[in-house]
Amino acid sequence: MPLLRCPLLLLLLLPLSSRPQKLPTRDEELFQMQIRDKAFFHDSSVIPDGAEISSYLFRDTPKRYFFVVEEDNTPLAVTVTPCDAPLEWKLSVQELPEEASGEGSGEPEPLEQQKQQITNEEGTELFSYKGNDVEYFVSSSSPSGLYQLDVLSTEKDTHFKAYATTTPESDQPYPELPYDPRIDVTSLGRTTVTLAWKPSPTASLLKQPIQYCIVISKEHNFKSLCAVEAKLSSDDAFMMAPKPGLDFSPFDFAHFGFPSDNNSGKERGFLKSASKLGRQTSLKPRADLHKVCIGNKNIFTVSDLKPDTQYYFDMFAVNTNTNMSTAYIGTFARTKEEAKQKTVELKDGKVTDVFIKRKGVKFLRFAPVSSHQKVTFSVHSCLDAVQIQVRRDGKLLLSQNVEGVRQFQLRGKAKAKYLIRLKGSKKGASMLKILATTRPNKQSFPSLPEDTRIKAFDKLRTCSSVTVAWLGTQERNKFCIYKREVDDNYNEEQKKREQNQCLGPDTRKKSEKVLCKYFHSQNIQKAVTTETIRGLQPGKSYLLDVYVIGHGGHSVKYQSKLVKTRKFC
Repeated sequence: MPLLRCPLLLLLLLPLSSRPQKLPTRDEELFQMQIRDKAFFHDSSVIPDGAEISSYLFRDTPKRYFFVVEEDNTPLAVTVTPCDAPLEWKLSVQELPEEASGEGSGEPEPLEQQKQQITNEEGTELFSYKGNDVEYFVSSSSPSGLYQLDVLSTEKDTHFKAYATTTPESDQPYPELPYDPRIDVTSLGRTTVTLAWKPSPTASLLKQPIQYCIVISKEHNFKSLCAVEAKLSSDDAFMMAPKPGLDFSPFDFAHFGFPSDNNSGKERGFLKSASKLGRQTSLKPRADLHKVCIGNKNIFTVSDLKPDTQYYFDMFAVNTNTNMSTAYIGTFARTKEEAKQKTVELKDGKVTDVFIKRKGVKFLRFAPVSSHQKVTFSVHSCLDAVQIQVRRDGKLLLSQNVEGVRQFQLRGKAKAKYLIRLKGSKKGASMLKILATTRPNKQSFPSLPEDTRIKAFDKLRTCSSVTVAWLGTQERNKFCIYKREVDDNYNEEQKKREQNQCLGPDTRKKSEKVLCKYFHSQNIQKAVTTETIRGLQPGKSYLLDVYVIGHGGHSVKYQSKLVKTRKFC
């Protein structure tokens, strides 16, 4: 005769209700009535048979839970999952009080009197454990009695999970691991690691919905997903910590795995965990720990890692029906070192062109042949921003992002050697020009204003001309303006692709040149010049470029400006 499922109870530490209550019996209909009556469970933490709950422990404050097994030779499985601290727990059994069996006659005794009978004597210890592993007690034939679970945290306040069932063979809420539960590292690069693992039989054979969650850490491996989520957030993802000395109030049944009222009439099954039904707690991102769930794939490439860095990888199979998880055997791997690159030697006062791949790195070296008081680095980033770091004899002197033209003057030192590290943009390849010199007056790049936009005056627009203005500096420089007719569908994205500031006027057609002129102003507030470009066609679009050319012959392009002449005048 098949065994009926026995409800499992966690009893109260401090009751709030004085109404007469009895321990729930094996009777399923009575159990459903009691679980719908929230007052019955107020001030208590209850595990229905076959459900997992999340709970909280205060440091050095033990909790004792009770559940009933009413018939001899009943299968029993108990699982305790520590989250963020080691636990001490033990399982014991004592004879079941006669009144708790539900078969006595007369008026039911108040719950307080039942608990008094239970707690007066210690039971027979069946199992004990101390540590932070997910640990199990499994018995194929357990005697009837009142089972008590004592849980203690001696390190700190902590969360934990508990699960118990009298039908372990049919429940199987935790995903089953394959015969080889290891994670294999199949490919290793400087910034990537490819992982592969065998699928859970729960997915491949039982066809239950399983998703895999990968955890990447720089510190250590994790033994449970509960431990990961506790680490990811200062507020645990499963339930809020109650204040010391107070009960859980207001009581949120979803935190303990109970369905809401509108679900109470449904057939009892695995109850959703608090992460789905309870309050949602946002996990704060951490630089050293990441979790990503990837569905039911069993191969995944982790990217954007740092070279020459050790990482720990854990894999958890999650049953999406029960939200309960099982850990594979974690692994670790060290990414490859950055390829040693040839260091480019910079010559004093000479401009050097540098090309850097997307997110790539280039090293340059500058070793002045003579003693010097100051050293000047001039950088012209042609496309997106680049990062520059300068070290003198190993000491970091400068670390900044550079857009356009920037000049850095550093204090010199006799016989010093300078190492320059250039890191490219994440968006794409980078191009730049760099000059290092110990002669302060050596200026190869022209000075630029902070704003390098070209302004067009709409009211001065005609069918054959446009009027534009741009800013200059206090330094006398040569400015050349060029125009190019473009299609009407020419857009900002196309313009952005052509914004290589290092391409000078020598790359332009002679027919595109409008004029060149010298300009400067000692009063920086008045360093503005205007120019009218004539001889244009009505209703046509033009791309205008202004180049400023320095004394050394190197040029810098202002931001391009798209203009359009009037169609009718």
